[in-house]
Amino acid sequence: MIHCIGQSSALTAAAAMEEETVTGAQIIVKALVDQQVEYMFGIVGIPIIEVAVAAQVAGIKYVGMRNEQAACYAASAIGYLTGRPGACLVVSGPGLINALSGMANANENCWPVLVIGGSSDRNQETLGAFQEFPQVEACRLYSKFSARPSSLEAIPHVIEKAVRCSLYGRPGASYVDIPGDFVNAEVKSSQVRYSECCLPPPISMADPAMVSHATSILMNARRPLLIVGKGAAYSRAEQSIRRLVEQTGLPFLPTPMGKGVVPDNHPLCVSAARSSALRNADVIVLLGARLNWMLHFGLPPRYQPDVKIIQVDICAEELGNSVKPAVCLLGDVDAVTKQILGPLVQFSWKFPSSSDWWGSLRGKIKANVESSKALASETSLPMTYYTVFHHIKELLPKDCIIVSEGANTMDIGRTVLQNHHPRHRLDAGTFGTMGVGLGFAIAAALVAQGQNPRQRVVAVEGDSAFGFSGMEAETLCRYNLPVLIIVVNNNGIYNGVNETSWKEMMMLGEPAKVAPPVCLTPNAHYEQVMAAFGGKGHFVQTPEELRVALKAGLAEEKVPTLINVMIDPQSDRKQQDFPWLTRSNM
Repeated sequence: MIHCIGQSSALTAAAAMEEETVTGAQIIVKALVDQQVEYMFGIVGIPIIEVAVAAQVAGIKYVGMRNEQAACYAASAIGYLTGRPGACLVVSGPGLINALSGMANANENCWPVLVIGGSSDRNQETLGAFQEFPQVEACRLYSKFSARPSSLEAIPHVIEKAVRCSLYGRPGASYVDIPGDFVNAEVKSSQVRYSECCLPPPISMADPAMVSHATSILMNARRPLLIVGKGAAYSRAEQSIRRLVEQTGLPFLPTPMGKGVVPDNHPLCVSAARSSALRNADVIVLLGARLNWMLHFGLPPRYQPDVKIIQVDICAEELGNSVKPAVCLLGDVDAVTKQILGPLVQFSWKFPSSSDWWGSLRGKIKANVESSKALASETSLPMTYYTVFHHIKELLPKDCIIVSEGANTMDIGRTVLQNHHPRHRLDAGTFGTMGVGLGFAIAAALVAQGQNPRQRVVAVEGDSAFGFSGMEAETLCRYNLPVLIIVVNNNGIYNGVNETSWKEMMMLGEPAKVAPPVCLTPNAHYEQVMAAFGGKGHFVQTPEELRVALKAGLAEEKVPTLINVMIDPQSDRKQQDFPWLTRSNM
Protein backbone atom coordinates (compact mmCIF):
# COMPACT_ATOMS: atom_id res chain seq x y z
CA MET A 1 0.00 0.00 0.00
CA ILE A 2 2.83 2.37 0.86
CA HIS A 3 4.44 1.45 -2.42
CA CYS A 4 1.22 2.34 -4.28
CA ILE A 5 0.91 5.70 -2.52
CA GLY A 6 4.52 6.58 -3.36
CA GLN A 7 4.00 5.58 -6.96
CA SER A 8 0.84 7.64 -7.18
CA SER A 9 2.61 10.73 -5.80
CA ALA A 10 5.40 10.37 -8.33
CA LEU A 11 2.90 10.13 -11.15
CA THR A 12 1.08 13.21 -9.88
CA ALA A 13 4.34 15.20 -9.71
CA ALA A 14 5.31 14.10 -13.22
CA ALA A 15 1.93 15.13 -14.54
CA ALA A 16 2.23 18.53 -12.88
CA MET A 17 5.60 19.05 -14.51
CA GLU A 18 4.18 18.11 -17.90
CA GLU A 19 1.37 20.60 -17.47
CA GLU A 20 3.65 23.55 -16.60
CA THR A 21 2.68 26.49 -18.80
CA VAL A 22 4.19 29.76 -19.96
CA THR A 23 2.50 32.95 -21.12
CA GLY A 24 3.06 34.72 -24.40
CA ALA A 25 4.86 37.51 -22.56
CA GLN A 26 7.27 35.03 -21.02
CA ILE A 27 7.92 33.37 -24.37
CA ILE A 28 8.69 36.74 -25.98
CA VAL A 29 11.16 37.67 -23.27
CA LYS A 30 12.85 34.25 -23.22
CA ALA A 31 13.30 34.52 -26.99
CA LEU A 32 14.83 38.00 -26.61
CA VAL A 33 17.24 36.79 -23.93
CA ASP A 34 18.25 33.88 -26.17
CA GLN A 35 19.07 36.41 -28.92
CA GLN A 36 21.23 38.43 -26.50
CA VAL A 37 18.94 41.45 -26.41
CA GLU A 38 19.97 43.35 -23.28
CA TYR A 39 18.07 46.66 -23.47
CA MET A 40 14.42 47.50 -24.01
CA PHE A 41 12.87 50.97 -24.36
CA GLY A 42 9.21 51.79 -24.60
CA ILE A 43 5.99 53.14 -23.18
CA VAL A 44 3.72 50.53 -21.62
CA GLY A 45 -0.03 50.26 -21.98
CA ILE A 46 -2.62 47.83 -23.27
CA PRO A 47 -1.72 45.19 -24.37
CA ILE A 48 2.01 44.97 -23.65
CA ILE A 49 2.48 45.88 -19.96
CA GLU A 50 3.18 42.27 -19.02
CA VAL A 51 5.96 42.04 -21.63
CA ALA A 52 7.88 44.87 -19.95
CA VAL A 53 7.41 43.31 -16.52
CA ALA A 54 8.58 39.92 -17.77
CA ALA A 55 11.60 41.57 -19.41
CA GLN A 56 12.76 43.01 -16.11
CA VAL A 57 12.21 39.69 -14.32
CA ALA A 58 14.43 38.03 -16.96
CA GLY A 59 17.21 40.59 -16.50
CA ILE A 60 16.63 42.80 -19.52
CA LYS A 61 17.11 46.48 -18.71
CA TYR A 62 13.81 48.24 -19.37
CA VAL A 63 13.72 52.04 -19.74
CA GLY A 64 10.32 53.70 -19.83
CA MET A 65 10.41 56.70 -22.15
CA ARG A 66 8.03 59.64 -22.66
CA ASN A 67 7.51 59.23 -26.41
CA GLU A 68 7.75 56.20 -28.70
CA GLN A 69 9.89 58.14 -31.18
CA ALA A 70 12.57 58.68 -28.55
CA ALA A 71 12.23 55.07 -27.41
CA CYS A 72 12.92 53.79 -30.91
CA TYR A 73 15.81 56.25 -31.40
CA ALA A 74 17.35 54.94 -28.16
CA ALA A 75 16.92 51.29 -29.14
CA SER A 76 18.55 51.91 -32.53
CA ALA A 77 21.50 53.71 -30.93
CA ILE A 78 22.04 50.62 -28.76
CA GLY A 79 22.32 48.62 -31.97
CA TYR A 80 25.00 50.95 -33.33
CA LEU A 81 26.97 51.18 -30.11
CA THR A 82 26.90 47.50 -29.13
CA GLY A 83 26.39 45.59 -32.37
CA ARG A 84 23.24 43.89 -31.00
CA PRO A 85 19.79 45.38 -31.57
CA GLY A 86 18.00 47.15 -28.78
CA ALA A 87 14.29 46.37 -28.39
CA CYS A 88 11.57 48.99 -28.63
CA LEU A 89 8.27 47.98 -27.03
CA VAL A 90 5.18 49.93 -28.08
CA VAL A 91 1.42 49.76 -27.81
CA SER A 92 -0.87 49.30 -30.78
CA GLY A 93 -2.02 51.87 -33.31
CA PRO A 94 -0.74 55.37 -32.46
CA GLY A 95 2.05 53.96 -30.30
CA LEU A 96 3.42 51.93 -33.19
CA ILE A 97 2.95 54.83 -35.61
CA ASN A 98 5.02 57.07 -33.32
CA ALA A 99 7.82 54.50 -33.48
CA LEU A 100 7.91 54.51 -37.29
CA SER A 101 10.19 57.57 -37.26
CA GLY A 102 12.76 55.61 -35.31
CA MET A 103 12.44 52.61 -37.60
CA ALA A 104 12.91 54.76 -40.71
CA ASN A 105 15.87 56.51 -39.12
CA ALA A 106 17.48 53.17 -38.21
CA ASN A 107 17.00 51.88 -41.73
CA GLU A 108 18.55 54.99 -43.26
CA ASN A 109 21.47 54.90 -40.81
CA CYS A 110 21.83 51.11 -41.27
CA TRP A 111 21.54 50.38 -37.54
CA PRO A 112 19.91 47.22 -36.16
CA VAL A 113 16.79 47.65 -34.05
CA LEU A 114 13.90 45.37 -33.09
CA VAL A 115 10.44 46.89 -32.61
CA ILE A 116 7.80 44.81 -30.83
CA GLY A 117 4.29 46.16 -31.11
CA GLY A 118 1.12 45.07 -29.41
CA SER A 119 -1.91 44.87 -31.70
CA SER A 120 -5.62 44.16 -31.59
CA ASP A 121 -6.93 40.80 -30.41
CA ARG A 122 -7.28 38.42 -33.34
CA ASN A 123 -11.01 37.83 -32.83
CA GLN A 124 -11.68 41.58 -33.07
CA GLU A 125 -9.92 42.24 -36.37
CA THR A 126 -11.98 44.20 -38.95
CA LEU A 127 -14.59 44.98 -36.25
CA GLY A 128 -13.14 48.35 -35.24
CA ALA A 129 -11.05 47.08 -32.35
CA PHE A 130 -9.28 49.43 -29.96
CA GLN A 131 -6.39 51.07 -31.87
CA GLU A 132 -6.79 48.62 -34.74
CA PHE A 133 -4.30 49.31 -37.52
CA PRO A 134 -2.61 47.28 -40.30
CA GLN A 135 0.68 47.29 -38.43
CA VAL A 136 2.58 44.52 -40.21
CA GLU A 137 1.80 46.05 -43.59
CA ALA A 138 2.69 49.57 -42.45
CA CYS A 139 6.04 48.50 -41.01
CA ARG A 140 7.15 46.85 -44.26
CA LEU A 141 7.86 50.34 -45.62
CA TYR A 142 10.19 51.13 -42.72
CA SER A 143 11.93 47.84 -42.01
CA LYS A 144 13.82 44.89 -43.45
CA PHE A 145 11.48 42.37 -41.83
CA SER A 146 7.90 42.61 -40.59
CA ALA A 147 5.83 39.67 -39.39
CA ARG A 148 3.26 38.40 -36.90
CA PRO A 149 3.78 34.97 -35.30
CA SER A 150 0.99 32.54 -36.20
CA SER A 151 0.90 31.06 -32.71
CA LEU A 152 2.56 31.28 -29.32
CA GLU A 153 4.80 28.39 -30.31
CA ALA A 154 6.03 30.35 -33.36
CA ILE A 155 7.18 33.40 -31.38
CA PRO A 156 10.80 32.26 -30.77
CA HIS A 157 11.41 31.52 -34.46
CA VAL A 158 9.97 34.86 -35.58
CA ILE A 159 12.02 36.80 -33.04
CA GLU A 160 15.21 34.95 -34.00
CA LYS A 161 14.59 35.77 -37.67
CA ALA A 162 13.79 39.39 -36.85
CA VAL A 163 17.06 39.79 -34.94
CA ARG A 164 19.01 37.98 -37.64
CA CYS A 165 17.53 40.15 -40.41
CA SER A 166 18.32 43.31 -38.46
CA LEU A 167 22.00 42.28 -38.29
CA TYR A 168 22.77 40.46 -41.53
CA GLY A 169 23.76 42.27 -44.72
CA ARG A 170 23.06 45.98 -44.39
CA PRO A 171 21.71 46.37 -40.82
CA GLY A 172 18.30 47.89 -40.24
CA ALA A 173 14.95 47.65 -38.50
CA SER A 174 12.78 44.58 -37.85
CA TYR A 175 9.21 44.49 -36.59
CA VAL A 176 7.35 41.74 -34.70
CA ASP A 177 3.60 42.13 -34.20
CA ILE A 178 2.05 40.63 -31.06
CA PRO A 179 -1.76 40.31 -30.92
CA GLY A 180 -3.16 41.40 -27.58
CA ASP A 181 -4.66 37.98 -26.87
CA PHE A 182 -1.18 36.41 -27.18
CA VAL A 183 0.31 38.28 -24.24
CA ASN A 184 -1.47 36.49 -21.38
CA ALA A 185 -2.43 33.35 -23.26
CA GLU A 186 -0.76 30.19 -22.00
CA VAL A 187 0.72 27.14 -23.63
CA LYS A 188 2.49 24.07 -22.28
CA SER A 189 6.20 24.74 -21.91
CA SER A 190 6.98 21.47 -23.65
CA GLN A 191 5.27 22.72 -26.82
CA VAL A 192 7.59 25.73 -27.24
CA ARG A 193 10.86 25.24 -29.09
CA TYR A 194 13.26 28.11 -28.53
CA SER A 195 15.80 29.12 -31.16
CA GLU A 196 19.47 29.35 -30.34
CA CYS A 197 21.11 32.75 -30.70
CA CYS A 198 21.66 33.54 -34.35
CA LEU A 199 25.27 33.34 -35.51
CA PRO A 200 27.24 36.58 -35.93
CA PRO A 201 26.80 38.15 -39.38
CA PRO A 202 28.95 36.38 -41.98
CA ILE A 203 32.04 38.39 -42.92
CA SER A 204 32.33 38.67 -46.68
CA MET A 205 35.44 39.65 -48.61
CA ALA A 206 35.87 41.32 -51.98
CA ASP A 207 36.96 39.63 -55.20
CA PRO A 208 40.80 39.44 -55.02
CA ALA A 209 41.08 40.49 -58.67
CA MET A 210 39.06 43.63 -57.94
CA VAL A 211 41.21 44.34 -54.87
CA SER A 212 44.34 44.10 -57.05
CA HIS A 213 42.78 46.50 -59.58
CA ALA A 214 41.84 48.92 -56.79
CA THR A 215 45.32 48.98 -55.28
CA SER A 216 46.84 49.56 -58.72
CA ILE A 217 44.62 52.60 -59.23
CA LEU A 218 45.39 53.88 -55.75
CA MET A 219 49.15 53.50 -56.15
CA ASN A 220 49.03 55.53 -59.37
CA ALA A 221 46.90 58.33 -57.93
CA ARG A 222 48.28 61.86 -57.83
CA ARG A 223 45.66 63.23 -55.44
CA PRO A 224 44.24 60.29 -53.44
CA LEU A 225 41.72 60.56 -50.62
CA LEU A 226 40.17 58.11 -48.17
CA ILE A 227 36.62 58.83 -46.98
CA VAL A 228 35.70 57.05 -43.74
CA GLY A 229 31.97 56.61 -43.13
CA LYS A 230 29.87 55.41 -40.22
CA GLY A 231 29.70 52.02 -41.94
CA ALA A 232 33.38 51.69 -41.06
CA ALA A 233 32.59 52.60 -37.45
CA TYR A 234 29.79 50.03 -37.29
CA SER A 235 32.10 47.40 -38.84
CA ARG A 236 34.62 47.96 -36.01
CA ALA A 237 37.22 48.68 -38.70
CA GLU A 238 39.17 51.26 -36.69
CA GLN A 239 42.36 49.24 -36.31
CA SER A 240 42.63 48.22 -39.97
CA ILE A 241 41.76 51.70 -41.25
CA ARG A 242 44.21 53.41 -38.92
CA ARG A 243 46.90 50.99 -40.10
CA LEU A 244 45.99 51.75 -43.73
CA VAL A 245 46.24 55.48 -43.09
CA GLU A 246 49.51 55.38 -41.20
CA GLN A 247 51.31 52.85 -43.39
CA THR A 248 50.38 54.58 -46.64
CA GLY A 249 50.40 58.24 -45.56
CA LEU A 250 47.07 58.82 -47.32
CA PRO A 251 44.93 61.83 -46.37
CA PHE A 252 41.58 60.84 -44.90
CA LEU A 253 38.27 62.59 -44.44
CA PRO A 254 35.67 61.27 -41.97
CA THR A 255 31.96 61.74 -42.46
CA PRO A 256 30.17 63.12 -39.36
CA MET A 257 29.65 59.74 -37.70
CA GLY A 258 32.86 58.37 -39.21
CA LYS A 259 34.69 60.78 -36.92
CA GLY A 260 36.90 58.98 -34.42
CA VAL A 261 37.49 55.81 -36.45
CA VAL A 262 40.87 57.48 -36.80
CA PRO A 263 41.22 60.33 -34.27
CA ASP A 264 40.21 63.76 -35.55
CA ASN A 265 43.51 65.23 -34.35
CA HIS A 266 45.53 62.77 -36.44
CA PRO A 267 48.05 64.63 -38.66
CA LEU A 268 46.67 62.91 -41.79
CA CYS A 269 43.08 64.06 -41.16
CA VAL A 270 41.97 66.69 -43.70
CA SER A 271 38.57 67.63 -42.24
CA ALA A 272 39.66 71.27 -42.11
CA ALA A 273 40.19 71.16 -45.88
CA ARG A 274 37.04 69.18 -46.67
CA SER A 275 35.78 71.09 -49.69
CA SER A 276 39.21 71.32 -51.29
CA ALA A 277 39.95 67.64 -50.70
CA LEU A 278 36.69 66.53 -52.30
CA ARG A 279 36.90 68.98 -55.19
CA ASN A 280 40.45 68.12 -56.24
CA ALA A 281 40.94 64.41 -55.47
CA ASP A 282 41.56 62.22 -58.51
CA VAL A 283 41.06 58.89 -56.68
CA ILE A 284 38.69 58.43 -53.74
CA VAL A 285 38.33 55.30 -51.63
CA LEU A 286 34.90 55.14 -49.98
CA LEU A 287 35.11 53.06 -46.81
CA GLY A 288 31.56 52.47 -45.58
CA ALA A 289 30.31 55.83 -46.84
CA ARG A 290 27.59 56.53 -49.39
CA LEU A 291 27.57 59.12 -52.14
CA ASN A 292 24.33 60.68 -50.96
CA TRP A 293 23.47 64.28 -50.05
CA MET A 294 26.08 64.32 -47.28
CA LEU A 295 28.84 63.80 -49.84
CA HIS A 296 27.17 65.84 -52.59
CA PHE A 297 26.34 62.70 -54.58
CA GLY A 298 29.93 62.49 -55.87
CA LEU A 299 29.07 64.91 -58.68
CA PRO A 300 30.67 68.07 -60.14
CA PRO A 301 31.28 70.84 -59.23
CA ARG A 302 32.00 69.33 -55.80
CA TYR A 303 34.17 66.64 -57.42
CA GLN A 304 36.36 66.29 -60.46
CA PRO A 305 34.30 65.06 -63.44
CA ASP A 306 36.75 62.20 -64.02
CA VAL A 307 37.41 61.25 -60.37
CA LYS A 308 37.91 57.53 -59.88
CA ILE A 309 35.84 56.07 -57.08
CA ILE A 310 36.85 52.86 -55.31
CA GLN A 311 33.70 51.93 -53.42
CA VAL A 312 33.73 49.56 -50.45
CA ASP A 313 30.29 48.61 -49.17
CA ILE A 314 28.50 45.64 -47.64
CA CYS A 315 25.41 46.22 -49.78
CA ALA A 316 25.61 45.32 -53.48
CA GLU A 317 22.68 47.60 -54.35
CA GLU A 318 24.61 50.62 -53.03
CA LEU A 319 27.55 50.12 -55.40
CA GLY A 320 27.34 52.65 -58.23
CA ASN A 321 24.20 54.23 -56.78
CA SER A 322 25.13 57.78 -57.81
CA VAL A 323 28.42 57.59 -59.71
CA LYS A 324 29.77 54.59 -61.59
CA PRO A 325 32.78 53.40 -59.57
CA ALA A 326 36.11 52.56 -61.11
CA VAL A 327 36.14 49.52 -58.82
CA CYS A 328 33.41 47.91 -56.70
CA LEU A 329 34.58 46.06 -53.59
CA LEU A 330 31.64 44.23 -52.08
CA GLY A 331 32.23 43.10 -48.52
CA ASP A 332 32.73 43.92 -44.87
CA VAL A 333 34.64 47.19 -44.50
CA ASP A 334 37.11 45.82 -41.98
CA ALA A 335 37.84 42.68 -44.02
CA VAL A 336 38.16 44.57 -47.31
CA THR A 337 40.42 47.22 -45.77
CA LYS A 338 42.77 44.44 -44.72
CA GLN A 339 42.64 43.07 -48.26
CA ILE A 340 43.59 46.49 -49.69
CA LEU A 341 46.36 46.87 -47.16
CA GLY A 342 48.00 43.57 -48.08
CA PRO A 343 49.46 44.51 -51.50
CA LEU A 344 50.32 48.04 -50.35
CA VAL A 345 52.39 46.64 -47.47
CA GLN A 346 53.90 44.02 -49.75
CA PHE A 347 55.17 46.72 -52.12
CA SER A 348 56.08 49.04 -49.22
CA TRP A 349 54.04 51.71 -50.97
CA LYS A 350 53.57 55.06 -49.30
CA PHE A 351 52.14 58.27 -50.67
CA PRO A 352 54.83 60.96 -50.45
CA SER A 353 54.22 63.57 -47.75
CA SER A 354 56.20 66.05 -49.85
CA SER A 355 53.76 65.84 -52.78
CA ASP A 356 52.03 68.89 -54.23
CA TRP A 357 48.75 67.35 -53.10
CA TRP A 358 49.77 67.32 -49.45
CA GLY A 359 51.21 70.81 -49.81
CA SER A 360 47.89 72.09 -51.16
CA LEU A 361 45.88 70.35 -48.42
CA ARG A 362 48.12 71.61 -45.63
CA GLY A 363 47.87 75.16 -46.94
CA LYS A 364 44.08 74.98 -46.96
CA ILE A 365 44.01 73.39 -43.48
CA LYS A 366 46.20 76.15 -42.08
CA ALA A 367 44.04 78.90 -43.58
CA ASN A 368 40.78 77.36 -42.33
CA VAL A 369 42.16 76.71 -38.84
CA GLU A 370 43.28 80.33 -38.57
CA SER A 371 39.87 81.51 -39.77
CA SER A 372 38.11 79.38 -37.15
CA LYS A 373 40.45 80.63 -34.43
CA ALA A 374 39.60 84.20 -35.34
CA LEU A 375 35.88 83.42 -35.08
CA ALA A 376 36.37 81.66 -31.74
CA SER A 377 38.35 84.53 -30.28
CA GLU A 378 35.53 87.05 -30.62
CA THR A 379 34.76 88.63 -27.25
CA SER A 380 31.49 90.37 -28.09
CA LEU A 381 28.29 89.54 -26.22
CA PRO A 382 25.96 87.77 -26.79
CA MET A 383 28.36 84.93 -27.67
CA THR A 384 28.58 83.32 -31.12
CA TYR A 385 28.51 79.63 -32.01
CA TYR A 386 32.27 79.60 -32.48
CA THR A 387 32.96 81.17 -29.09
CA VAL A 388 30.72 78.64 -27.36
CA PHE A 389 32.21 75.64 -29.16
CA HIS A 390 35.74 76.86 -28.48
CA HIS A 391 35.15 76.67 -24.73
CA ILE A 392 33.28 73.37 -24.93
CA LYS A 393 36.12 71.83 -26.94
CA GLU A 394 38.70 72.94 -24.37
CA LEU A 395 36.90 71.27 -21.47
CA LEU A 396 35.37 68.08 -22.90
CA PRO A 397 37.12 64.81 -21.97
CA LYS A 398 38.70 63.10 -24.98
CA ASP A 399 36.77 59.88 -24.38
CA CYS A 400 33.32 61.43 -24.05
CA ILE A 401 30.48 60.40 -26.35
CA ILE A 402 29.12 63.44 -28.17
CA VAL A 403 25.49 63.53 -29.27
CA SER A 404 24.59 66.44 -31.52
CA GLU A 405 21.52 67.73 -33.32
CA GLY A 406 20.26 70.99 -34.68
CA ALA A 407 20.98 72.89 -37.88
CA ASN A 408 23.76 75.39 -37.17
CA THR A 409 24.55 73.75 -33.83
CA MET A 410 25.20 70.34 -35.37
CA ASP A 411 26.94 71.59 -38.50
CA ILE A 412 29.34 73.93 -36.73
CA GLY A 413 29.80 71.47 -33.88
CA ARG A 414 31.06 68.71 -36.18
CA THR A 415 33.83 71.01 -37.47
CA VAL A 416 34.98 72.18 -34.02
CA LEU A 417 34.33 69.36 -31.52
CA GLN A 418 36.74 66.50 -32.02
CA ASN A 419 36.23 62.77 -31.60
CA HIS A 420 39.16 60.60 -30.63
CA HIS A 421 37.44 57.21 -30.51
CA PRO A 422 35.10 55.33 -32.87
CA ARG A 423 31.33 55.38 -32.31
CA HIS A 424 31.70 58.38 -30.01
CA ARG A 425 29.57 60.72 -32.12
CA LEU A 426 25.83 60.31 -32.67
CA ASP A 427 23.91 62.89 -34.68
CA ALA A 428 20.96 63.46 -37.02
CA GLY A 429 22.63 61.12 -39.50
CA THR A 430 21.71 60.16 -43.03
CA PHE A 431 18.02 60.97 -42.54
CA GLY A 432 18.76 64.39 -41.01
CA THR A 433 16.34 63.56 -38.20
CA MET A 434 15.69 66.15 -35.52
CA GLY A 435 14.58 64.83 -32.13
CA VAL A 436 17.10 62.00 -31.88
CA GLY A 437 19.33 63.73 -29.34
CA LEU A 438 17.96 62.74 -25.94
CA GLY A 439 17.04 59.21 -27.02
CA PHE A 440 20.58 58.70 -28.32
CA ALA A 441 22.02 60.21 -25.14
CA ILE A 442 19.98 57.90 -22.92
CA ALA A 443 21.17 54.86 -24.88
CA ALA A 444 24.80 56.02 -24.80
CA ALA A 445 24.61 56.67 -21.04
CA LEU A 446 23.26 53.18 -20.39
CA VAL A 447 26.05 51.60 -22.43
CA ALA A 448 28.64 53.75 -20.66
CA GLN A 449 27.10 52.83 -17.31
CA GLY A 450 27.69 49.16 -18.07
CA GLN A 451 31.13 49.43 -19.68
CA ASN A 452 32.82 52.55 -18.31
CA PRO A 453 30.80 54.31 -15.59
CA ARG A 454 33.09 57.36 -15.52
CA GLN A 455 32.70 58.03 -19.23
CA ARG A 456 30.70 61.18 -19.95
CA VAL A 457 27.90 61.57 -22.47
CA VAL A 458 27.44 65.12 -23.73
CA ALA A 459 24.44 66.13 -25.85
CA VAL A 460 24.93 69.39 -27.73
CA GLU A 461 21.50 70.57 -28.85
CA GLY A 462 20.05 73.45 -30.74
CA ASP A 463 17.12 75.01 -28.89
CA SER A 464 14.71 73.93 -31.62
CA ALA A 465 16.12 70.38 -31.67
CA PHE A 466 15.86 70.09 -27.88
CA GLY A 467 12.15 70.85 -28.12
CA PHE A 468 11.44 67.67 -30.08
CA SER A 469 12.28 65.38 -27.17
CA GLY A 470 12.84 67.71 -24.23
CA MET A 471 10.49 65.78 -21.92
CA GLU A 472 13.01 62.94 -21.93
CA ALA A 473 14.84 65.10 -19.37
CA GLU A 474 12.48 63.44 -16.88
CA THR A 475 13.63 60.01 -18.13
CA LEU A 476 17.26 60.99 -17.54
CA CYS A 477 16.45 62.07 -14.00
CA ARG A 478 14.32 59.01 -13.23
CA TYR A 479 17.12 56.63 -14.18
CA ASN A 480 19.92 58.72 -12.63
CA LEU A 481 21.81 59.09 -15.93
CA PRO A 482 24.37 61.92 -15.53
CA VAL A 483 24.17 63.16 -19.12
CA LEU A 484 25.35 66.72 -19.74
CA ILE A 485 23.00 68.56 -22.12
CA ILE A 486 24.18 71.83 -23.65
CA VAL A 487 21.40 73.80 -25.35
CA VAL A 488 22.87 76.39 -27.70
CA ASN A 489 20.00 78.86 -27.62
CA ASN A 490 19.61 81.39 -30.43
CA ASN A 491 15.86 81.86 -29.87
CA GLY A 492 14.88 80.14 -33.08
CA ILE A 493 15.32 77.73 -35.97
CA TYR A 494 18.48 78.88 -37.80
CA ASN A 495 17.97 82.40 -36.44
CA GLY A 496 15.74 84.11 -33.91
CA VAL A 497 15.26 87.61 -32.52
CA ASN A 498 16.19 89.17 -29.20
CA GLU A 499 13.69 89.98 -26.46
CA THR A 500 13.35 93.64 -27.39
CA SER A 501 12.60 92.89 -31.05
CA TRP A 502 10.11 90.21 -30.01
CA LYS A 503 8.17 92.63 -27.81
CA GLU A 504 8.09 95.18 -30.62
CA MET A 505 6.71 92.56 -33.02
CA MET A 506 4.02 91.54 -30.55
CA MET A 507 2.73 95.11 -30.60
CA LEU A 508 2.06 94.77 -34.34
CA GLY A 509 -0.64 92.12 -34.02
CA GLU A 510 -1.41 88.52 -33.13
CA PRO A 511 1.68 86.27 -32.82
CA ALA A 512 0.32 83.83 -35.43
CA LYS A 513 0.24 86.70 -37.93
CA VAL A 514 3.41 88.62 -37.17
CA ALA A 515 5.92 86.24 -35.55
CA PRO A 516 8.47 84.93 -38.10
CA PRO A 517 8.09 81.16 -38.57
CA VAL A 518 11.70 80.58 -37.52
CA CYS A 519 11.34 82.35 -34.16
CA LEU A 520 10.99 80.72 -30.76
CA THR A 521 10.37 82.36 -27.37
CA PRO A 522 13.36 84.63 -26.61
CA ASN A 523 15.49 83.70 -23.59
CA ALA A 524 13.47 80.55 -22.88
CA HIS A 525 14.75 78.97 -19.66
CA TYR A 526 15.22 75.37 -20.74
CA GLU A 527 17.44 74.71 -17.74
CA GLN A 528 14.33 74.99 -15.54
CA VAL A 529 12.87 71.95 -17.30
CA MET A 530 15.76 69.86 -16.02
CA ALA A 531 15.63 71.41 -12.55
CA ALA A 532 11.91 70.66 -12.33
CA PHE A 533 12.65 66.91 -12.44
CA GLY A 534 15.55 66.98 -9.99
CA GLY A 535 18.48 67.57 -12.33
CA LYS A 536 20.88 70.52 -12.37
CA GLY A 537 20.27 73.58 -14.52
CA HIS A 538 22.49 76.51 -15.51
CA PHE A 539 21.61 79.67 -17.45
CA VAL A 540 24.74 81.21 -18.95
CA GLN A 541 25.40 84.32 -21.03
CA THR A 542 29.17 84.82 -20.86
CA PRO A 543 32.26 82.64 -21.52
CA GLU A 544 33.12 82.76 -17.82
CA GLU A 545 29.68 81.48 -16.80
CA LEU A 546 29.88 78.81 -19.49
CA ARG A 547 33.20 77.46 -18.23
CA VAL A 548 31.98 77.34 -14.64
CA ALA A 549 28.80 75.49 -15.68
CA LEU A 550 30.73 73.06 -17.91
CA LYS A 551 33.11 72.12 -15.12
CA ALA A 552 30.21 71.60 -12.71
CA GLY A 553 28.24 69.53 -15.23
CA LEU A 554 31.19 67.33 -16.14
CA ALA A 555 31.93 66.72 -12.45
CA GLU A 556 28.34 65.66 -11.69
CA GLU A 557 28.13 61.86 -11.45
CA LYS A 558 24.60 61.25 -10.13
CA VAL A 559 22.07 63.41 -11.96
CA PRO A 560 21.82 65.01 -15.42
CA THR A 561 22.72 68.63 -16.05
CA LEU A 562 21.36 71.09 -18.61
CA ILE A 563 23.32 74.21 -19.54
CA ASN A 564 21.23 76.78 -21.39
CA VAL A 565 23.73 78.87 -23.37
CA MET A 566 22.42 82.13 -24.78
CA ILE A 567 24.04 83.24 -28.03
CA ASP A 568 23.48 86.04 -30.52
CA PRO A 569 20.17 85.24 -32.28
CA GLN A 570 21.76 86.31 -35.55
CA SER A 571 24.94 84.28 -35.07
CA ASP A 572 25.61 82.24 -38.19
CA ARG A 573 28.14 79.85 -39.65
CA LYS A 574 30.81 80.62 -42.17
CA GLN A 575 30.37 79.41 -45.74
CA GLN A 576 29.19 75.81 -45.58
CA ASP A 577 29.42 72.63 -47.60
CA PHE A 578 25.67 72.10 -47.12
CA PRO A 579 23.89 75.18 -48.56
CA TRP A 580 20.64 73.28 -49.06
CA LEU A 581 20.28 72.79 -45.30
CA THR A 582 18.84 76.29 -45.14
CA ARG A 583 15.93 74.98 -47.20
CA SER A 584 15.29 71.85 -45.12
CA ASN A 585 12.93 71.27 -42.23
CA MET A 586 15.67 71.13 -39.61
